[in-house]
Amino acid sequence: MKVPTGSTGTPLRVVYEHDTLTFRGEKFGCIYISFRDDNIDEGYTTTESDSVWYNQVTNQYREKHGIPYVDEIVALRERYGVSATKMSLILGFGTNQYRLYEEGEVPSESNGKMIRSAMNPKVFLDLVKSSRHQLTEREFAKITAKAKEVVAKSVGWHDEQWAVERLFRSGRGLANGFAPLSTARLKNVLLYVLGQMGETFQTKMNKVMFYIDFLSYRERGMAITGLAYQAIEFGPVPQRWDRVYSAFDEVEQQLRLVQGQECLSLRANETADMSGFSVEEMAVIDEVCGRLKDMTSRAVSKMSHEEPAWKEHVGKGETIPFSEAFSLVGL
Repeated sequence: MKVPTGSTGTPLRVVYEHDTLTFRGEKFGCIYISFRDDNIDEGYTTTESDSVWYNQVTNQYREKHGIPYVDEIVALRERYGVSATKMSLILGFGTNQYRLYEEGEVPSESNGKMIRSAMNPKVFLDLVKSSRHQLTEREFAKITAKAKEVVAKSVGWHDEQWAVERLFRSGRGLANGFAPLSTARLKNVLLYVLGQMGETFQTKMNKVMFYIDFLSYRERGMAITGLAYQAIEFGPVPQRWDRVYSAFDEVEQQLRLVQGQECLSLRANETADMSGFSVEEMAVIDEVCGRLKDMTSRAVSKMSHEEPAWKEHVGKGETIPFSEAFSLVGL
């Protein structure tokens, strides 16, 4: 997040404050971000800081009421290759409503449940059929054919669900920074990081993943990998970290003998496909890789032990709350 400059031309002081925001009649806790110019005793916010504040609250609302997230709403429409206008028509929304949801407006609870129902390809196919007379013959034939194709391919859906449940202990929500639960995304983050940093010991990789997700939450109001974290004796680590790296054949694991101890090293056997990641996500990943690349595993571990996220939760057997992202000291 870009820090604005103050009256003297120097960067303003970033202030993080616990706050409560009412959204649609419900109260949600969050961290309010502002920038303080101590020389004139005034505070400011930016579009970016307001977005992080807003995302913290609306994501909690989405989780509570089962409303899909923006990336899920976009992915649903792209899955069937239809326009936002046609998707609105098929789901029975106002003409521009689906486009507004893709731009960040939070759906009503009823519309949110309708969108989630349409994620089942068989349900979506029924919705298309019920909209037959509102579509041209060509549109109906094209969308129906695509929906049937998706239904046919959805046979392997349960395999992906099994993989997700095996790797991600926590569901999508505050525990994992509201990040999508996707094995493909997780794999490509691992491959990209290893491609940037080269062969990396598992102990260091655990901390790199922690910093990527917590920095992303601080900067964007949403994590990236989908992992949740816990604080163990040796620092913050992903839950089920022992499964994360062994889950992908593209991540090569080798035992190395370092000062008489066996250590597991990781290396990428394939180039990452980062086409599905936003510019903002890539900026976070690149910042962490750039900062930690030349640090030893011991140095990164020592740095992570200075984090309140670790100090306040070590040994408690609980996930580290993503609110701790606003207390990061290493980045």
